[in-house]
Amino acid sequence: MINFEEELKKFHPSLEVEDVEDAIYHQDLTDMADLLVKTIHASEGSALKYEEDQIRP
Repeated sequence: MINFEEELKKFHPSLEVEDVEDAIYHQDLTDMADLLVKTIHASEGSALKYEEDQIRP
């Protein structure tokens, strides 16, 4: 019969799992919210430039 307590004592997590966790947590991932904010800032900047061009003769 399997002694689960003994098996749990032998358990060590795989290094691959730890490497994957580090890669995921330390990577700068751009999500849809970031893209939306960048797009809004870009459009506000171009709209502001357009308004300034319209004001100047």
